[in-house]
Parts: sequence; C-alpha cells; structure tokens
Amino acid sequence: MRHRLEYGIVLVITAVVRLMPLTMVRACGAMLGRLASIVDRFHWRIALDNLARALPARSDAERRSVARAMFAHFGSLLLELIKVGTLGDEDILARVQIEGEEHLRQAYAQGRGVLLCTGHFGYWEINGIAFALHLEPIALIARPLDNPYLHTMLERIRTRTGNTVIYRQGGLRRVLRELGNNRGVAMLIDQHMHNDAVHVEYFNRPAATTSALAALALRTGAPVIPVFALPLPGGRYRLVYEPPVPPPREEGPDAVRDFTQRCTDVLEMYVRRDPHLWLWMHRRWREPVPTPPAVEEAS
Repeated sequence: MRHRLEYGIVLVITAVVRLMPLTMVRACGAMLGRLASIVDRFHWRIALDNLARALPARSDAERRSVARAMFAHFGSLLLELIKVGTLGDEDILARVQIEGEEHLRQAYAQGRGVLLCTGHFGYWEINGIAFALHLEPIALIARPLDNPYLHTMLERIRTRTGNTVIYRQGGLRRVLRELGNNRGVAMLIDQHMHNDAVHVEYFNRPAATTSALAALALRTGAPVIPVFALPLPGGRYRLVYEPPVPPPREEGPDAVRDFTQRCTDVLEMYVRRDPHLWLWMHRRWREPVPTPPAVEEAS
C-alpha cells in the first residue's frame, strides 16, 4: 500500500511538472528541497556531520548554508529528472552545452569500450539521458529501487533515449560484453561499499569505495573518462567530459587501489568547487581504517 501511495504521489507530480517550464520546475524543486531540510532532521544531521569533518576550515554558518543549498539542489534534481523524462529528444539536446566531447571520441576510437565514472554530483542522471542523444547509448550500472512501481518508472526514464540498465547483482558478464562491443558503461564511485571495496582517501578520510571500476579498466584496457553535469541558468546543463584518468604504470596488488584513488581525486576536485551539488546526506564514511605501523613510524 505504501509503494502504491508513493507511486500515486509521483504520478500527480509528473502531471503537474509536465505543464511547467524547466526554470519553474527547478525553482519548485529547490523549495521542496529546502522544506525537506527542515523536516528531515536525520539526514540534515548526517549532512552537517559530513561537512564538519570534510570542510573543517569553514564556519558553522557556511556549512549550514552548503547543507541547505544541497537539499535545494536535490529537490531540483528530482523534479527536473521527472520533467526531462517528458521532453522530446530535440528539446533535451537544446538544453545541454557539451565540453570535452573530443576526449570521448578519442576514447571510443581505441575500440576497447569506455568506462564513464561519476558520483552523486550535479545532474548525473540527466547526463546519462543526454549522452545517448549527442553520442550513442550507454549502459548504466545501478541498483534497483525498493518501490517496484517507482523502479519501473525510473528505468523507463533512464532508457527512453536508448540506454540500458545493468543491475549490480550478476551484471559482470553484461558489462564485459558491453565493453567488448566498444560501448560505454557508466558507474557511480561515491557510495559506501561493504564488499569488494578498497579504502581510498576522500576529503582526507578513508572511504570504502567500489573496486569494480579500476578492476574492469585494468582487465580490459578500457579508458576511464570522468563525467559531470552542472546546472546552467535558464533550465540548462553543462555536460563536462574530462581527459581519461591515467592508469598506474605498474601492475601489482596496489594497482586497483591506486587507480581508484585517481578517479576519486577527480570527483573530489569537483565537489570542492561546488560542494552543494554533492550528496552530503549519504553516510559516505562509516568505518575507521587503522594506519599500518610502518606508515606510523615513517611519519
């Protein structure tokens, strides 16, 4: 019953935003997010705790301002994703500004597939939708939503421009097949992982991070391109494709961790520039990792 109620609310929201210009959708989403920051004290406290640890040089007032702006952004993201799901292909393309597409084309020219890495930053979902229109469809690695009705709805939005979705459980063969066919595979690298994780530094704190991206890149030779989608005025977006992340020169037990650190460093650079565009309400850092004695002695 709860799943059906949630789905019914989203259907009503969809019907409303379909009639609104994107600028108004963004503004209404920001209002919704600010309201959530007042009501959802649990995630508000997580965000402030994360910000205090990650950005200690900023004052309490500055961190609260970032947290409020973050809630506003994710409210906008939610409504804008629903709105973009109702737009035609030409309408979507008219709203994007592309930067660094030459890096993508050079990566595809190698014929080994392309691994696209990003995080819960900016408008990552809309980036995936637009990517298929200005270049070619890709595969998106995701986890299923708990609500089956909303899961189906989100999958329909994600795939409406030709993309496919690969769910993490049992998806390795499909990912290898996509890369073998010189296709792109997109992956988020900023969620806490319990299994198959490596610990890398993220905002000077150890964070359990998926090892899959680096392991796939080292196994297949597929270039890794960091991708980001930033807001522009007027309900538009700037899609940025960075140069490929250089792989470690030497193979070995630390190669996966080293490669993962390099990818994480690119994400951190963007988050430091625009901290309100990242999901601070996620419990990204959960477990302390003891420093090896050899490192302690050297320091």
